[in-house]
Amino acid sequence: MDVLIIGAGPSGCVAAAYLQQQGIKTTIVEKNKFPRFVIGESLLPRCMDHFEETGLLDCLQKQNFEIKRGARFLKNGKSYSFDFSEKTTKGWDWTWQVPRADFDKTLTDELQNRGVNILFETEVTAVSFNPNGSSETTVKLLDSTEATIKASFIIDASGFGRVLPRLLNLDAPAQIPKHSSIFTHVKDIEKPAGEEGTLITFDVVKDESWLWVIPFSNGTTSLGYVGPTEDVEGFTGTPTERLQEMITLSKHYYPRFKESTFLFEPVTIKNISKSVSKLYGKGFALTGNSAEFLDPVFSSGVTFATESGLLAAKLIARQLKGEAVNWQRDYAAYIKQGVDVFATYVREWYTGNFQKIFFREQENFQIKKQITSVLAGYVWDTNNPFVKNHDRLVKTLAKVIAIQEKSGTSI
Repeated sequence: MDVLIIGAGPSGCVAAAYLQQQGIKTTIVEKNKFPRFVIGESLLPRCMDHFEETGLLDCLQKQNFEIKRGARFLKNGKSYSFDFSEKTTKGWDWTWQVPRADFDKTLTDELQNRGVNILFETEVTAVSFNPNGSSETTVKLLDSTEATIKASFIIDASGFGRVLPRLLNLDAPAQIPKHSSIFTHVKDIEKPAGEEGTLITFDVVKDESWLWVIPFSNGTTSLGYVGPTEDVEGFTGTPTERLQEMITLSKHYYPRFKESTFLFEPVTIKNISKSVSKLYGKGFALTGNSAEFLDPVFSSGVTFATESGLLAAKLIARQLKGEAVNWQRDYAAYIKQGVDVFATYVREWYTGNFQKIFFREQENFQIKKQITSVLAGYVWDTNNPFVKNHDRLVKTLAKVIAIQEKSGTSI
């Protein structure tokens, strides 16, 4: 029996690539036909390690995606930018901004060229597990007939499809308050020349609501609005009319996009943060967005997907070779550590504490380098105090900044 992977996004592809390197037969089932649109277009440097390790870097580099060397945040006329090359943790200094339809298709094409079996337009309808952890998965094929796939292990990389959490009742309350998003792509007809036209930017238009701008190398740009669900639902009209009104809130970007035509009707995701009661069970592991999704504000989605997909594949390979694997320690606790770090930063962004750190009058460059390491995805580097003490350090620093600025001093 082989390993079954549900979902052909980055998490599933990285897992399949590693398992193939280990000589383990893998089948991927994917409900959609590729290329297909999906959100999660801004990567972090940490995921470049995963693509490199699994031999997927070369095929991606050939696509000439927009290089992402950092990010910019705007609020009330203030600007905060960070550069991935100015961080304390060793690792990649850049990554990409990608149209996910092209990005994911590149990965699946490469896997198929390597001989990995991918069944597109195939839906999982039921799963049963045997006492030894092996499984039988019922799928509906493209022609509407059913088939059974036997597997020694299942990786659920189905993203927002959340196949196993749904079938096994694993959903749990999310860590992050209820936020929603609405987004589309535009032909960027007023795109500025030079760096300004390439920058990924998060423009804070209200304390808890912000606009994302993610330019791609193909001349299009992703535009999205994120905020508390009640705020997003407070805009009226069609999805197009609602997003058009949201864009008017940005003094910086409205002139650039006021004449742009949306390339498709804006998509809405309500209450975007997701969580589960457990990340693994006998015979299965949850990876990527099928397990945890926090918030798009720091672009952590794809990085957690590839981190968890690669780690799950490594543990499965060891287990199938007869080694004892401690899934709680080596998988669940490890992934939870990284998720908890990022969850702190997301929560403190919306409380305003992290925004105080970003938009303070004077910067402390050592602190900025440590925070940049976190925002680059290196959230398992416990030598970084902003990783090790994430649960209290952001709050403490925000309080100190408020006191120092009030007194006219700096840190």
